[in-house]
Amino acid sequence: MLTKMLKTVFTIVGAVIGYQMVDVLGLAEEINFSLNNIVQSITSNQTYGIVIGGLIGYLVLPVIIDNIFQLVLSFETKMEKIPFPDIIAGTFGLIIGLILGILLIFTFPLSSIPKFGLSLQVLVNLTLGYLGLNLAIKKREELFELFNNISGTLNKKSILGGNDDEEQLEDDNGKTPCKILDTSVIIDGRIADICQIHFIDGVLVIPEFVLEELQHIADSADVLKRNRGRRGLDILNKIQKELDVPVEIYEGDFEEIDEVDSKLVKLAKLLNGKVVTNDYNLNKVAELQGVSVLNINELANAVKPVVLPGEEMTVKIIKNGKEPGQGVGYLDDGTMVVVDEGKNYIGDKIDVLVTSVLQTAAGRMIFAKPKVAEKAL
Repeated sequence: MLTKMLKTVFTIVGAVIGYQMVDVLGLAEEINFSLNNIVQSITSNQTYGIVIGGLIGYLVLPVIIDNIFQLVLSFETKMEKIPFPDIIAGTFGLIIGLILGILLIFTFPLSSIPKFGLSLQVLVNLTLGYLGLNLAIKKREELFELFNNISGTLNKKSILGGNDDEEQLEDDNGKTPCKILDTSVIIDGRIADICQIHFIDGVLVIPEFVLEELQHIADSADVLKRNRGRRGLDILNKIQKELDVPVEIYEGDFEEIDEVDSKLVKLAKLLNGKVVTNDYNLNKVAELQGVSVLNINELANAVKPVVLPGEEMTVKIIKNGKEPGQGVGYLDDGTMVVVDEGKNYIGDKIDVLVTSVLQTAAGRMIFAKPKVAEKAL
């Protein structure tokens, strides 16, 4: 029913346009509406215009409208895929380009050129607008970084009034840098516990390319990888819904960069943020490029209780050590305890005396011996 109504409307619109076109083209004939001139009225140019226009409206206009509608939908879909930072940067570049075009036209009056003056003005504005838009999108990271630096400087001057001592205080206690999460720290899960006790402040930024990598892991055919990916998605869901922590999804991407780690470093530079990771290699690469890193493993090692030689502790021996007669146990925080002559106590909890502590990049290792053996001596 709706289709028939639309075709009727299109037919009427086409007939009206056809009648008007005959008049615009100067083909209209004078018609005397009478019974004697009825044949002349039917065969007049106006009638032909109405009939042809109506046929075009009925057959062609719906196709044209449908193609225009599909074109608009396609344009809207493409616009939705463009990252918001690109839209902001492109709009800014377009405005700057058009302003430069206007200034150039005022400086060099192109309109005075015969015949081609107006065309040259339009061409100059279109060219400079396109160049400004394209250049701003390609240099969006540097552009946003410049805006951030200018905004930070203006805020300091307006709030602090130029006092050097207060300016130093603002540097120390000003806006908290955002924390950018990588895939490893999301899958690890301890970031949720750290956020729950408010040990990390500021906005947590989760890049969309990290979410895509996490989704790819969750869809893996390997059971272990699939479980790790799903655990990461559960952790993100917990952080967003259960914890009082501001979370933002960064929808932009760096298509010229393939590696996710390199994208994280680039994003941290763009946002002046810190990367939160468990990845040792990412840690080193980020530090080399001047990006601050928060490593959960380093935090865990730093907060482990200090153990000194001669102290006593209780540990359960669970397996043999590498050397003959050694037994190995673990503390609640995962620290490995190697007990000399502890092989005979596998499966038992015993008191031990610490003999030495070894700190490595992988963590802390404690060497001890059974306290009962010490008493026997």
